[in-house]
Amino acid sequence: MPTMTATEPFDAAFSSPEESDAQRLHELGYEQELKRSMGIFDCVAMGFATISPVVGLYAVVLVGMVVAGAAWVWVLPVALAGQCLLIAVYSELAGKFPLANGAYQWSRRLVGPRYGWFNGWVALCAYAVANTTIAYAGAFWALALLAITPTPTALVIAGAVLVAICSLVNAIGVDALRGALRLGVGAEAIASVCIGVALLLVFREQDFSVLFDTFGAEARSGGSTFAALLAALAVGGWAFIGFDATVAAAEETRGAARHVPRAIWIALLSVGGLVILNAFATTLAHPDPAAVAAGQDLDPVSTAVASAFGDSASKPFAAIVLLAFLACGMAAQGATARGIYSVARDGVLPGSELLRRVDRRQVPIGGIVAVTLIAWAGLLLGLEATAIGSLITFGTAAIFVSFLLTASAALYARGQGVLPRSGMLVNVLAVAWLAFETVNIAWPRASLATAGAPWYQLWAAPMVVAAITVIGLAYLALARPTVH
Repeated sequence: MPTMTATEPFDAAFSSPEESDAQRLHELGYEQELKRSMGIFDCVAMGFATISPVVGLYAVVLVGMVVAGAAWVWVLPVALAGQCLLIAVYSELAGKFPLANGAYQWSRRLVGPRYGWFNGWVALCAYAVANTTIAYAGAFWALALLAITPTPTALVIAGAVLVAICSLVNAIGVDALRGALRLGVGAEAIASVCIGVALLLVFREQDFSVLFDTFGAEARSGGSTFAALLAALAVGGWAFIGFDATVAAAEETRGAARHVPRAIWIALLSVGGLVILNAFATTLAHPDPAAVAAGQDLDPVSTAVASAFGDSASKPFAAIVLLAFLACGMAAQGATARGIYSVARDGVLPGSELLRRVDRRQVPIGGIVAVTLIAWAGLLLGLEATAIGSLITFGTAAIFVSFLLTASAALYARGQGVLPRSGMLVNVLAVAWLAFETVNIAWPRASLATAGAPWYQLWAAPMVVAAITVIGLAYLALARPTVH
């Protein structure tokens, strides 16, 4: 084994970057089991595809306009700025601990094994739910492309097929995943830029003053414009999650300590810019944004595109959107599988021996199988509209809870002198933002639910977060699933 002098750079002691990465992984307590073949672009693609400008926009534009009218677009820069505080912390930790599943690995090193296990538990629950959400939403576009009526049963079946396709690509190996993501991300980025710029510069229908008009949507929030914008901000937060998929790929990225922190920033800022561009462009190009705010147009993005480019653009546009959902699903399922693998190899999950299994292609096959089965089970909730709505709400809230726990762990470590105190102010602001946004997302609001929704849908986020908290703490106390 090569040795280093006190002044010699870490990488210089090894004959290749791969050897340096493997040595750093060994120092952190693990051996190289996954195939380290991803470059920085591939790592960026993991985050870009998971955040996804197309998926992110579709997830928020309708609800945003329904609760706050066209003025909802102004919450997006606020949400992006808040998330930048978080990724300042994430990028620092990714450089210090280049391991898959930062929520678990970072937290247990910064605070302790019990705290780390609990944060890992919350994160895995959240992302398992996200995989179901992505597949269910993507099913609409698959059915639209095939001209099939989107009945609940058809949506569940189509979603299950999408899950299977994403799992198959992941199971073939990281090289197949890299190729698929390059294709999906490239097409999505080009389409997002071209469509957004064209809508904004060539096909604009509305005056810029419309961006300050709520169209009376604040009535759903008791007549308060501020409350309406808070509701829109809760929705807007969904558009800027998924960047930690770059962290999930850390053990397969060459030069991970250098490249993953950069990839986090590139992925979030590039997607954030495209989401904001297309949100403004869609609103200004829509022929009747007031109809969207009134709930009369349930697909404002497609309406704006069809109005600008004609009905002949509907099929190609649906194909682009479906490709974006597939890329998002592949990256999200791959990230979740690697997250499960990262925790299971410590033997702290039920069935860890199976969940940590890596096959001859150096793929975390145990995690991939688990993710597939969980996503399929979650899709069954799609047979009941209120149930799938509750699942989506919970997933977003739980992800922010995990973000908050991770940022709080970093803040604690700074107080203990483990991390540099120079990052204290940004870390404090990140914790404050995440605490605010977590409560904001989980707050029960009738304005964010369908008309006549049952009480449990309004309270889905706090109730299910409370449930997984109780289950996690009970398992922690009884099984003592921690590694020191």
